[in-house]
Amino acid sequence: MSNIVSFSQILRERTKSGHRDTSGAGFMDDLISGRGTREDYVALVKQYYFIYEALENATERMKNDPVAAAFITSKLTRLPALKADLEFLIGEDWLEQIEALPSTRAYVERIREVGATWSGGFIAHHYIRYLGDLSGGQIIRTLMKRQFGFETNGVGFYLFDEIAKPKQFKDTYKEQLDAVDWDEAERDRVIDEVILAYEFNGLVFDDLARAKAAAAA
Repeated sequence: MSNIVSFSQILRERTKSGHRDTSGAGFMDDLISGRGTREDYVALVKQYYFIYEALENATERMKNDPVAAAFITSKLTRLPALKADLEFLIGEDWLEQIEALPSTRAYVERIREVGATWSGGFIAHHYIRYLGDLSGGQIIRTLMKRQFGFETNGVGFYLFDEIAKPKQFKDTYKEQLDAVDWDEAERDRVIDEVILAYEFNGLVFDDLARAKAAAAA
């Protein structure tokens, strides 16, 4: 009897290269290797504000959706922590000092589009952001604390106080993915959307690198 491969495993395998390419983007590679600056980190957090504002507004719209609702929990909410981090990093008038990069605006527009019309697309973006925060994001938090002397302020975005066991949470999330009654065509659409989300992330990192280079010129 052949082993049945779960959807979460298929999703992981088919999006592995996109995740790897995004993780190795030059801007992020510099930041986590110690070549980046505190200003680079702040620039990244600024863009995250726009991304998570769009995602969590979509979450509010999707909370009654019969498919998406299973993935939605206040334990994942990041926007209040992002606001607190930005206030710590750049001051009380942080909102007046931030602007979305072109790639961020395109990313946000896609999240808004699927978050209003398509639960599978919403879940795709929800999946890569929050499970990424609970995985590689924890490494980033440790590195940023070490490099820039942060305690909680400045990296609160990466602290999930209500999730005591991240691995257990992620395992449950994947079980929920496996339980969704999507046909093969819809699963393919969701996988394609995850790949697209990784591409958007890579474009944001590219824009951050260009903005940094332009400021240094």
